[in-house]
Amino acid sequence: MKRSGQSLAVRRHRRSIGFTLLEMMVVVAVFGILATIAIPYYIGDVHKGQRADATTSLRDLANRLERYYSDNNTYATATIGAGVTATDVLPASASKQGYYTLSFSSQSATAYVIKATRVSSGPLAGDTECGDFSLSSTDVRSVTGTLPWNRCW
Repeated sequence: MKRSGQSLAVRRHRRSIGFTLLEMMVVVAVFGILATIAIPYYIGDVHKGQRADATTSLRDLANRLERYYSDNNTYATATIGAGVTATDVLPASASKQGYYTLSFSSQSATAYVIKATRVSSGPLAGDTECGDFSLSSTDVRSVTGTLPWNRCW
């Protein structure tokens, strides 16, 4: 009698080791739901950090343009990455982290509008929320995306 009782306990123990298919499916479903919620938020935060490259680069360029204006009394002759030491306010047109290309949208003796355009092969190429950034000499900030400028800056 003891033998059959022991073998029954052993059989029960063997059945309780491991996971059933139903338990595995529940775990997979929970991970799937968490992934569909978490991944878009993560990507949004990564893009937000990459967009900071545009705003900091534009502000740095604006500061350099103000210094150029105080030395030359004009913005009209300032250049970005043209290879001319006397007029280049930046040695290259790429932003600090390389996600954007910096350029002038408009430029005159007393005013300017500078623009940060997304690099076409970069991680922000498909960013429609903020798009490209611009900053004027009167501190007017704008974006080309669907979000308002104050959510992107």
